[in-house]
Amino acid sequence: MALLWKIKIKNRSISSLLAQYVAVKAVSWLGNRQRNRLETDTQDIHRVQEETLLKRLQKHSNTVYGKQYKFTSIKDTETFQQLHPVTEYDHYEKFVERVAKGEQNVLISEKPLVLAMTSGTSGSSRMLLSTKDTNTEFFSQGVTVCLDATRQAFPATDRLQKTLKLFYSPIFRQSEAGIPIGPNSSTPASSKHMLHLYTTPAPAYEEKWKELVADVEVGMINSGLNLKADVRRALEKMMKPDPERAAELTAQFEEGFEGIALRIWPQLHLVLTVDSGSNQIYGEMLRQHYCLIGVNLWPQQDSRQYLLCPRSMFCEFIPEEDLDSERPKTLLMEQLQEGHNYELLVTNASGLFRYRIGDVVKIVGFHNQCPKVEFQYRAVTQWPGAKLIDYSCVESGILGSASGIAQPHYLVFVELKGVRNLSEEQRYKLDHCLQEDSDIYRSFRMKGSIGPMRVQLVRDGTFQELKDRMMAFSTASSNTFKMQRVIRRREFADFLLQRAFS
Repeated sequence: MALLWKIKIKNRSISSLLAQYVAVKAVSWLGNRQRNRLETDTQDIHRVQEETLLKRLQKHSNTVYGKQYKFTSIKDTETFQQLHPVTEYDHYEKFVERVAKGEQNVLISEKPLVLAMTSGTSGSSRMLLSTKDTNTEFFSQGVTVCLDATRQAFPATDRLQKTLKLFYSPIFRQSEAGIPIGPNSSTPASSKHMLHLYTTPAPAYEEKWKELVADVEVGMINSGLNLKADVRRALEKMMKPDPERAAELTAQFEEGFEGIALRIWPQLHLVLTVDSGSNQIYGEMLRQHYCLIGVNLWPQQDSRQYLLCPRSMFCEFIPEEDLDSERPKTLLMEQLQEGHNYELLVTNASGLFRYRIGDVVKIVGFHNQCPKVEFQYRAVTQWPGAKLIDYSCVESGILGSASGIAQPHYLVFVELKGVRNLSEEQRYKLDHCLQEDSDIYRSFRMKGSIGPMRVQLVRDGTFQELKDRMMAFSTASSNTFKMQRVIRRREFADFLLQRAFS
């Protein structure tokens, strides 16, 4: 308990410190245990993956879906691949609709906690089943292992400092059977047992939380903020005027936002965030402007490499050259080759079987027998002085004659900071990089089936406006929104074209 007295205590009660101490020690113990188990599992990957698959099939064997695909007769991986097709979302729609209406034992053997809406990154939102098993596995195999890796890489984080967590409070609706429909991300309601670890007091998790920042100086909640009376009283009881801190913040903000996080929070040790795939450019912004590091199992490395946890789901992989095949061949973890790209298929605890999730991963190495992957994205580092704000691409056929060139091609709309124009050579570099990264694209370019990529710069703020427009058409919550990297709706493509200036 001497640890309690080694830290600087400011506005912290002994009970608060004790509660955090117990929680941290419990999560640390679990993380260390799961990390050791993961280490053992990666040494016999085929056995562990097959155990994971058969466990899933056995649990759901008495469902409508399990009987249709003869789960009870499947005793090994090969039989599963023979009896069950590769699937996409339309394969599950009717089954999910039956679950939403209250029918039991359709896809899974338990009632889902939430009908989780995806972000709709590549099109319309999809409704998937979130269960107690998926939440438990995410915490035990993902969160605790990640925190254990973080603690080992950054010992300074192993202190009784509070955490600032940014929540959205989504609005859920109900299915016909009363099952909540909404995002499957962490919310204040689902994290009540953890709120005492965070800097923001529990009553502050309301929709108008942003306006709290303006009240630091006077120590009161803005009278124009629409808060419940009991929430206002609870917050104001904990507040006091702090004009000195308000002046510090004002001075720092007036200097600009480069390195702002460490300037206003000098004791900040770590930021945990998703910065892979379509979120990578936002991770780069965090690194450059707000903090220093993103987290994976090797968080001290700059490259983002992720170990696929073999007990979380059963994984298969489609080689890049077979992505367009009607019946693509699939490989298992132990059959992959370093340096090659694959599309990921999963069989998980939520009633998805051999499901194409749409993510392309590159195998960058192995930890024992388990592959380390990078979710594919390549930043615009070849444009000196340019900072990438956001981007999307459009197939020329979506725009028709408005694209300006008859030969099929891609239009890439890019919002940059620090650059107002690009030379033809700079624009060509993006096309050249895509040819280097994709054998398929290069072959089409060489044959003349696809013309050169066109790069269009758009005005400042374009992608924020595009997000607002997309949200108006989406049932997804703001906290699950991801910018669509391939635009398929004509009205969104037209909007980007109208905002292009170069």
